Amino acid sequence: MDAQDFETWSQRAASWGVTYRETLEARPVRARTKPGEIYRAIPPNPPETGCEMAQIFDEFEALIEPGMTHWQHPRFFAYFPSNAAPVSVVAEYLVTAMAAQCMLWQTSPAATELETRMMEWLRDALGLPETFSGVIQDSASSATLAAVLMMRERALNWQGNRAGLSHAPRLRIYCSDQVHSSIDRAIWIAGIGQENLVKLAADPKSGALPPEALEAAIRADLAAGYQPAGVIGCVGATSTGACDDIGSLVAVAHAHDLLVHVDAAWAGSAMICPEFRALWDGVEGADSVVFNPHKWLGASFDCSAHFIRDPEMLVRTLAIQPEYLKTHGQDGIVNYSEWSIPLGRRFRALKLWFLLRFHGLEGLRAMIRDHVRWAGVLHDRLAATPGVEIVTAPVLSLFSFRRAGASEEDTIAHLSAINEDGRIYLTQTRVGSGLAIRFQAGSFAMSASDIDIAYSAILDGLGLGQEGAS
Repeated sequence: MDAQDFETWSQRAASWGVTYRETLEARPVRARTKPGEIYRAIPPNPPETGCEMAQIFDEFEALIEPGMTHWQHPRFFAYFPSNAAPVSVVAEYLVTAMAAQCMLWQTSPAATELETRMMEWLRDALGLPETFSGVIQDSASSATLAAVLMMRERALNWQGNRAGLSHAPRLRIYCSDQVHSSIDRAIWIAGIGQENLVKLAADPKSGALPPEALEAAIRADLAAGYQPAGVIGCVGATSTGACDDIGSLVAVAHAHDLLVHVDAAWAGSAMICPEFRALWDGVEGADSVVFNPHKWLGASFDCSAHFIRDPEMLVRTLAIQPEYLKTHGQDGIVNYSEWSIPLGRRFRALKLWFLLRFHGLEGLRAMIRDHVRWAGVLHDRLAATPGVEIVTAPVLSLFSFRRAGASEEDTIAHLSAINEDGRIYLTQTRVGSGLAIRFQAGSFAMSASDIDIAYSAILDGLGLGQEGAS
């Protein structure tokens, strides 16, 4: 591809992106292709000779795009958002064009120094103290794994990486039963083992891990000869938005000299609004905190902000410095590959810089406040509708519901009807012993009118359309 073709097709791709965003509202949110349909349409063997870009682009539009679920759709109410604000997309064009590998300061000084400043901006925006330093990870899963590895190494006096775990004491990590599955996976990969992730029952009303239960579990494990290593707190759990009392967990953990990691992957973005910070009171005492700007703040995936009280512990856990990765003749530099599990690093800080400068904190706060308010409006309308049962009350912009008296099979059928309609996209969750339908507002493109559409689609899917309209 020569320079002229590169320009032509870059412009074509950008133009396609604009049209795509402008027409999203008219499309069904979820892909309607059948399993295997796209796979069978792709030739089984790779091409021996190349073809023209026009043909490739035509096939992309005809084959690939119809099979995509539209995460930037204004009525994507499933999972958590994975927003990509337009200004973030523009920044990613530039990152992709430069294609830098930003593993060390010397491999792109601007990437390292911008990342340092962006993490300071985010730290201050969340109201975290200056005692935290930050690094951009690819996902909260990686940040949690890094934190668990740090817990493991500290508990083993930094001998786990060197000697392995075969003769190590049995380590224990504590959390509530509301945590994300990424915590389980981190325990697996760290070699600690699922049986040593002590999941304690959350309070059925508050959703928080009771501190007295944590204290009792730690004491019981000490008496049994196990070695407690850390506690993982949750702010804005995926299922219902449950939040631990972080201050209480920190007090218990630190009394036993354990590290505390806080997973606020979704809800952390809302902490740019001071009125929501009560959800993580005490977070300033944590040792590690993660949230995902690629969820609610609008930074395109992937971009996870990981804050650490003592980065030397993280570096001691993860850093390997062969001669070819050393930077000679420079003092006081940071090589963020030593703070991360992968060696390779994308230039993720640029989209944060674009995003924060373009929207400003007030613009982002206004968006989050709108989402919380609009979710509350929908919750109140459903709560007032005969035949609808609210299962969990709103936490920020997340709540759950179902048709009153519905069995699990009925609830799945209702959810399928809602999603097959195409106007909105929701998912299910388990609350206690039953299933519920989960709603969360978080799309960058959402407006107040989307709540009216959601209400109508939900009632139709629950088989209450006429009752709700009456």
